Amino acid sequence: MKRNVPIQLLGRLENMLFDCRSCVKWENVYSDFFTVMFGVRQGSVLAPFLFAVFLDELSDTCNLDRNRFIVVYADDILLISPSVVNLKNLIHLCELELNWLDMAINYKKIWLFTYRTTM
Repeated sequence: MKRNVPIQLLGRLENMLFDCRSCVKWENVYSDFFTVMFGVRQGSVLAPFLFAVFLDELSDTCNLDRNRFIVVYADDILLISPSVVNLKNLIHLCELELNWLDMAINYKKIWLFTYRTTM
């Protein structure tokens, strides 16, 4: 609503995502249908866009600091920081914001890359 999206469009999105049922296809075999309790439909063209809109304030907040950045793409978040201490603070900030959004960081999927330059 902060983005001035028309109420009718919000209602249609909510209707589309409410009581969503899905199944898994593996080769030519389909699983039983199950209710999707949270999130958006996997494979939906809207999913990456809705994820980015949902997390837009988080990336705006962190990108105000010139030493750290958040990049949101599809359903992934990339955190960029010049130091481990700064990165730890950024992760903590993300935890707080995601908790408020009823989301959580999946620590099993975290990758840490470092880059050192020689001077």
